[in-house]
Amino acid sequence: MVHFDLGNISSGPKDYYDILIVGGGPAGLTAAIYAGRAGLTAAVFEKALEGGAVTQTHIVENWPGFTRIEGSELGEKFAEHARSFGAELVTAEVTKITYDNEYKYVRLDNGKVVKGKVLVYATGAVPRQLNVPGEKEFRGKGVTYCAACDGYLFSGKDVVVVGGGDSACDEAHFLAKMVKSITIVQNLPYLTAAKVLQDRLFSNKNVKVVYNSLVKEIRGKDKVEEVVVVNNETGEETVIKAEGVFIYVGLVPKSDLLKDIVEVDKFGYIKTNENMETNIPGIYAIGDVRVKNLRQIVTAAADGAIAVEHAAKKYF
Repeated sequence: MVHFDLGNISSGPKDYYDILIVGGGPAGLTAAIYAGRAGLTAAVFEKALEGGAVTQTHIVENWPGFTRIEGSELGEKFAEHARSFGAELVTAEVTKITYDNEYKYVRLDNGKVVKGKVLVYATGAVPRQLNVPGEKEFRGKGVTYCAACDGYLFSGKDVVVVGGGDSACDEAHFLAKMVKSITIVQNLPYLTAAKVLQDRLFSNKNVKVVYNSLVKEIRGKDKVEEVVVVNNETGEETVIKAEGVFIYVGLVPKSDLLKDIVEVDKFGYIKTNENMETNIPGIYAIGDVRVKNLRQIVTAAADGAIAVEHAAKKYF
């Protein structure tokens, strides 16, 4: 395939690393740790916060060795650990990926191109949107996708949480300590979160659930004032007064840079084998961006270890 012209590139990261890692969450940073352990050079390209989406999680209780740790602290520890093994963490957005028979290439948002023998793609996934009237208009004005980031803005107020999975229930429990009331809107007749999370959630007296319902519209003047909910069995509409809407209805894989290069499923998740290899030799996908049954910090980290351990033996 055609690859990038490497001439006249700007200063910053080096021109070559053994392993290029796109994404600096638990998967990517674990891959960097294992690269260092294998004596390989690695660069981690992350456009946002080191540690990835875990840094936006209030409390993590399922990472082995820590009964409770703040997500931001855990993300920092991942980054520190990767650096201790020689990884270079580069704050930059990767805008394009390509390859030839020998190398993989990433172009950064400053125009620089970096090449490597192996590319590990660890970009994760982003919250799925409802795509209802008012969602886009009131984003940042009452509509949010992160309780740990924005929950304090709604202290003493009535809020709606959309979704019934682990994230929705966990974040609702976090919110319950500061808001006046929470109405959970769930499209099914039951919650899908783990029982321990449901039990914890319902220990809060200011939480109620509206089942078999969908958000039809988010309304307000300058900010969110109410949420229109429709029962998906009866068609009956209900208006819920609220100043905040927290949305947790699944994820969308951030596979755009690779979806025209490697095989993906109908949802855009990247297909891999048990070694995290895509159908293109030397390109691996790890973490939430790949097809898998369980998307957790611990499984993302495992993916990173497996991918680099395999790549180290196969390509170096």
